[in-house]
Formats: sequence, C-alpha cells, structure tokens
Amino acid sequence: MEDQVPIGSREYWILLGVLVLARGADFLSTWVATPNLVLEGNPIAKRLGWRWGLWVNGLVCLVLAQWPLAAIVVATASVMVAARNFQSAWLMRSLGEHNYRDWHVERVQETRISVYLFCLAAHTFLTALVGGAVVWFSEGRLIPLAIGMGIVAYAVAVAFYTLLGIYRLRRSGRLTGTSRDAHFP
Repeated sequence: MEDQVPIGSREYWILLGVLVLARGADFLSTWVATPNLVLEGNPIAKRLGWRWGLWVNGLVCLVLAQWPLAAIVVATASVMVAARNFQSAWLMRSLGEHNYRDWHVERVQETRISVYLFCLAAHTFLTALVGGAVVWFSEGRLIPLAIGMGIVAYAVAVAFYTLLGIYRLRRSGRLTGTSRDAHFP
C-alpha cells in the first residue's frame, strides 16, 4: 500500500470498511456500557452526543480511509478501546451508570493514589511495550507498523483519559475529607 490511496479505489473501500467496523465496535461498546454517556471519558465525545458523534466519526472514517497508516492506527486503537469497554460494560449496565460511577469513585477514594497511579503506569507501559515491539520488528512494513502504533496510541489514550478522570474527580471535590488527605497528597 502507498502513503495515500485514491478515493473510490479498492484499497480505499477496504480501509473504509475496516474503519467503519472498528469505530462501530467502539460506538457499540460505549453504548452498551453507558447509553447516556454518563461514564464517557472523552469530553469531546460526551459533548457531541450520539447523533453528532456518529456524523463526526463517519466523516473521520471517510477522510482517514485515504491514508492507510492513519486508518490502521485508528482502527487498531478503536478495537482495543472497544475490547476494554466490553470488559466492564456488563457491570456498568447491571449497576446503572450513576451507581457504577459512584462505586468506582468510592474504590478510587479507598485506594492510595500511589498504588492507583503505579497500576495505571504499569498497565499502559506494558501495553505500549507490546506496541513498541511490533513497531520495532515491523521492518518498515506498513500494516505491522500501523498496528504497533495503534497499540501505543491506545496505551496513551488510556493513560490520558484515566488521568483526566482523576483530575476531574479532584477538581469537583468528590475526592475530599480523610480519604483525600490520606491518599491524595
């Protein structure tokens, strides 16, 4: 594959199909986990909502399908996000979005911030390490290179949005009282 493929070409339609399936899996997993977007970590996606989010993602898919590297990176990261969402979606649905959020906040409040951040760092570092290894051993071949970059992008996104969530909790005052004093410097 080349750096860019012509719109309407066979490669374009294949990449568009891969993107639509991957972004669709992300959408579906998000809907199963949080139909009202209460638990959505991406503030842009939350603000867009389902209708505008669908249109924006459709446009992104149509545009990115022209660039194989970008398309495969986004598709890989999207599939991994969907897998992560599905991992806990059953619990989010069974407890309800608000109850799950409250339960999760309570667990964070009861945990030392150093342990929480260590586990986040370990999770994202090990995931990025796998992606980095795939990039390293890709020998410049487009598909393995892009998949490795997608794995690294997923790890970065998990770290970023998890830290953003912790920042919001602290800023909102939900991490207050003795638990904040004892666990959050």
